[in-house]
Amino acid sequence: MIVDLLEERDLEQLLDQSKTDPVLIFKHSTQCSISTQAYEEFVEFLASTSGVICGTVLVVENRTLSKAIAERFGVRHESPQALLIKDGRVVWHASHWSITPDTVGEALLAYGQPANKRN
Repeated sequence: MIVDLLEERDLEQLLDQSKTDPVLIFKHSTQCSISTQAYEEFVEFLASTSGVICGTVLVVENRTLSKAIAERFGVRHESPQALLIKDGRVVWHASHWSITPDTVGEALLAYGQPANKRN
């Protein structure tokens, strides 16, 4: 499931969910071809799985929230960027070409959220 993160309140709701299951945040630049390609692969990966919750931030359109995420978690901003959050803290992150279905799936599995394939 993909939800748009538009405000701090949306981020807080996502972080609350991370207390029971790992959640993903994907930071996407709509002005970058690398980000567009990574986002398309990321969405395709999520569509082929079940039980994974992801919040997306459009970094150009929502710089304030994008910066807040970087500051809150102490992870330098990049885009595209994927962050795996468990219990309110970043346990894995990747950017650019390091965001692949395999790396995201392995990170989810390592932190207790198997990326179950849909039938």
